[in-house]
Amino acid sequence: MNGKDSRPATSLQRVRMTRLPLAVAICFAMAVPAMAQDAAKPAASSTDAPASAKAKKVATLGTVTVTAQKRTEDVQKVPISIQVLGNEKIEQLHINSFDDYVKYLPSVSYQSAGPGFAEIYMRGVASGGDGNHSGSRPSVGVYLDEQPVTTVTGPLDIHMYDIARVEVLAGPQGSLYGASAESGALRIITNKPDPSGFAANYQVGMDSVAHGGIGHIAEGMVNIPISPTAAIRLVGWHEHDAGYIDNKAGTRTFPVSGITVSNAPGCTSTSMLVCTHAAKNNYNDNDINGGRAALKVDLNDDWSINGTLMGQNTIANGNMAMDPVVGDLAVTHFYPEKSSDKWWQAALTVQGKIGNFDVTYAYAHLKRDQVEHNDYSDYSFWYDQLPYAYGSYLYDNSGALINPSQYIIGKDHYTMDSHELRLASPKDDRLRVVGGLFWEKSVHDIEQRYMVNGLADSLTVPGWPSTIWLTEQVRTDQDEALFGELSYDIIPDTLTATIGGRYFRADNSLGGFYGFSSGYSPSSSYGVAGCISPQPYRGAPCLDFNKNVKETGSLGKINLTWNISPTKMVYVTRSEGYRPGGLNRRGSLPPYKSDFLTNYEMGWKTTWMNNRLSFNGSVFQEDWKDFQFSILGANGLTEIRNANQARIRGMETELNWAATYNLQLSAGLAYYDAKLTANYCGNLDANGNPVTVCPVGTLNPATGVYGPLAPSGSQLPVTPKFKGNLVARYTFDVGNDEAFVQGAMVHVGKRRSDLRSIENGLVGDMPAYTTMDLSAGYTHNSWTISFYVNNLFDKRAQLYKYTECAEAVCAAHYDPVTGYGSPVYPNGQVYTVTNQPRTLGFTFKQEF
Repeated sequence: MNGKDSRPATSLQRVRMTRLPLAVAICFAMAVPAMAQDAAKPAASSTDAPASAKAKKVATLGTVTVTAQKRTEDVQKVPISIQVLGNEKIEQLHINSFDDYVKYLPSVSYQSAGPGFAEIYMRGVASGGDGNHSGSRPSVGVYLDEQPVTTVTGPLDIHMYDIARVEVLAGPQGSLYGASAESGALRIITNKPDPSGFAANYQVGMDSVAHGGIGHIAEGMVNIPISPTAAIRLVGWHEHDAGYIDNKAGTRTFPVSGITVSNAPGCTSTSMLVCTHAAKNNYNDNDINGGRAALKVDLNDDWSINGTLMGQNTIANGNMAMDPVVGDLAVTHFYPEKSSDKWWQAALTVQGKIGNFDVTYAYAHLKRDQVEHNDYSDYSFWYDQLPYAYGSYLYDNSGALINPSQYIIGKDHYTMDSHELRLASPKDDRLRVVGGLFWEKSVHDIEQRYMVNGLADSLTVPGWPSTIWLTEQVRTDQDEALFGELSYDIIPDTLTATIGGRYFRADNSLGGFYGFSSGYSPSSSYGVAGCISPQPYRGAPCLDFNKNVKETGSLGKINLTWNISPTKMVYVTRSEGYRPGGLNRRGSLPPYKSDFLTNYEMGWKTTWMNNRLSFNGSVFQEDWKDFQFSILGANGLTEIRNANQARIRGMETELNWAATYNLQLSAGLAYYDAKLTANYCGNLDANGNPVTVCPVGTLNPATGVYGPLAPSGSQLPVTPKFKGNLVARYTFDVGNDEAFVQGAMVHVGKRRSDLRSIENGLVGDMPAYTTMDLSAGYTHNSWTISFYVNNLFDKRAQLYKYTECAEAVCAAHYDPVTGYGSPVYPNGQVYTVTNQPRTLGFTFKQEF
């Protein structure tokens, strides 16, 4: 009766950062040659003078280098379905954040509750979920350089400035990347210090959001050699994102107490009217500030050290979602909604040689602190409609009924340490090997207070005033692995076979306090009534839950690559990925097991027309065994079950074409047929395995109907069957200067919002959408000015749909006969996260 996990982990707030001084944010800067060149760029060196570069312009594609296989390689020689966004492309597409670049990655789908709280999926391997701290670990691994930066509630949303490239590895990457790279990996590679010369640049910009406010950005970079073998690189940024969601004035009356809550600015409180003064236009604005300092020292010709300290702080106001009943880009919420997300990471990479083997050691220490204030009064309102009258249980010390509205104060503290040591033989040897050791430990301190003002002391969790529910827990995830890949050229330069494997050990623990006071819930198996230790736990009344689960296993990979010619290659692969199991915090439920993904793939990498056109792609089938699925069980607690089996068949293609030295075209397409291959009944057998034959005559408590929650053949949620993008850029000379025009189109097909049939029917599908971005710019000597329009036709793309409590309650359709539901929301209350409305802006960049 208390939906404590029913909200999205961030209540859909955009989480951005506090201010750094502008002088720090605008460092001197100059773009250095990116490690990964973008498709269709002139062959001239970036260090040539403008006139010289102009004379050498030819229609050709540049070489794109990646480190996806733990060694530096030409992407056209890597037998993996991989997409790369290089430094130049990132700038051309005005990419600043995860939401900006993910739309150009056909293999990636996501549910976003704001920066840092995205649930990322690849190749249709998606069951949905709310990203709650009680949930499964992600199925996609996100890396910053060599280090993992993925937490349970989402990866870091790293500001995309001075970034060398983004590498997206589609399909299981279990042998080299291990846990949580089950369906793929996303790697963000920063530009490194360069001892060869001074470089600096800065960029400023401003934008205006339709139906919203004004935003601005300031960024800078400086690369300073301190000796012929050492350099430092300093980067800083400040970004203000304009708000565009209005929190409109309104009221809400609770049927049990008769108390009305109003958020109107001029409201005056009475005994039956509670005024919160929360209404405000454009209330979802954000501020992001951050910086990066990096040091590189070449000890000699073989050994080097790279150290990086990077941090970001985000302050977000309001909510990213809209309530269509209230209006376009509008909600009516009654309590403060604000969050902060502050993180920093220290990383060290040592590279060298032992004999002719390359040696790499990578270490990282990450700390992340999040604080959230969220309106949760929807939960109170909808449960107050039910026959057992939630509001009748809430009173003050005198026994009088009170305003039952809830709001949340949440604090999450993450600490993550990782070590990796690996060896790689010379890449030109006929027999090649790469292998190593990996260790990672993540500790998540969780505090969630669900508050009701004026609550009686007997109903309050002891020691926590006005707190009807408290979560005070520590979750620990530890992974250890031994990994390696061995390749042999059966026919030199023509036919290569590769085998890989990973042996892993995983250790997951969860313990602490969660629940009500004994006065509110005297017979509960958790909370104060369910204490298993009389001693206080981290300020909570006691310990009522403490469990641990361990597992070991192995993963494999087999690949055969045929280099038909120096410019054309085909490959076949069988690879495996996994996601660790874990604990359900409801003590009566068994732990959920690891799920495994097996991939069968055939792909190709080709270039044509004297290196003017590249066409890459793959076709595949992936079998997903016992996949983890989060549902809301009794009392609104998240329960994770192994749902059953699914199969994903698909195709991914990418094309880059230098039509002329002026005109560059690129396109990416993906098609997925992601379906259940067995019924999801919502039941487990005695061993915790999913039941495939749903019990006849047994009522499913999650839906109130008989039969499976999702029958075999149901489409998996979140991922569309089709996603694609097309980018065209035309450059032309204006005297000795250069100008450009560019258009970018993105299409995303229809998606289910939930795996389960009834819940998806209540919340609704997310329809297909197409957006268009345009830009134009002018370069003169060292400076460039650009103008852009994003979301040209002001489309409302539905990115995520959710309810604040169980769908059967919050999304219930009003029945005037029984009185079930609410006449205010005849079709239930469903929120929709949409893309940013049409945005007009400009940027000015100067290099030194």
